[in-house]
Amino acid sequence: MFGNSFYHASLRKYIILFGTLFNDIHINRRNSDGNVIQRIKCPLTYAPREKVTARLEQNISLTEKQSILLPRISFEMTNLTYDPSRKLNTINQVVKDPATGNNVKRMYSPVPYDINFELNFYTRYAEDATQILEQIVPFFTPEWTSTIDLIPDMDYKVDIPVVLNSLASQDTYEGDFETRRALIWNLNFTMRAYLFGPVKESGVIKNVNTNIHSTLTSNTAAVGIKQKPGLDQFRNPTTNAAATIAVSGIYSNDNYSVITDFEDYFNGEE
Repeated sequence: MFGNSFYHASLRKYIILFGTLFNDIHINRRNSDGNVIQRIKCPLTYAPREKVTARLEQNISLTEKQSILLPRISFEMTNLTYDPSRKLNTINQVVKDPATGNNVKRMYSPVPYDINFELNFYTRYAEDATQILEQIVPFFTPEWTSTIDLIPDMDYKVDIPVVLNSLASQDTYEGDFETRRALIWNLNFTMRAYLFGPVKESGVIKNVNTNIHSTLTSNTAAVGIKQKPGLDQFRNPTTNAAATIAVSGIYSNDNYSVITDFEDYFNGEE
């Protein structure tokens, strides 16, 4: 599209980042003495709430082997909207100098988007739900910021805030209290994300030739100025044209000096 074919997998990385925040939640079951007798890790899946609850409805008692086990956590990306309040100057560029070579990588400023996520967790017991809730909520005040390497080719890392917007619970059951289905908690989040355009390469300007005219209408330059980088064989900066190495061996991230030559076209002097 628009003459560019590129893919940074940014949305995929954002989904992985969000899921990683909740992939290590455990529930401890205790006996009457307060000792831990069972430790359960809550499985995490990418799925909408309707799909998980439909599986729950297939087995109201939650005891048959074909039913899904509780507790369980699911999440999904629900919306993607442009955020004009975080808009950056679109003509600014991010530039990466190569360690070697004569090309630099560059890309334009990213475009801000808000990604809405919905996190749901399902438990059979109220105590399990409160344990999960207390392992999540205290870290969002109301946001949690993570650093992610979005564009490895550019060594571009971004701080991504994840904001907790709302919490709601639902206790669903049919029939008597012995056939309760599940306690469901729903948490809504907003991720302040960025999307990036293509990464392009361009050459480095190493030689500059400037002609100065005596009048605006003159077609003949009066003075010429030629500039190029200077670096000796030990890669130390130099202004001596005779001591410098070839321009092709001087890179954009080298600490070089500038060699300037003046030429008087009228008098033939340099």
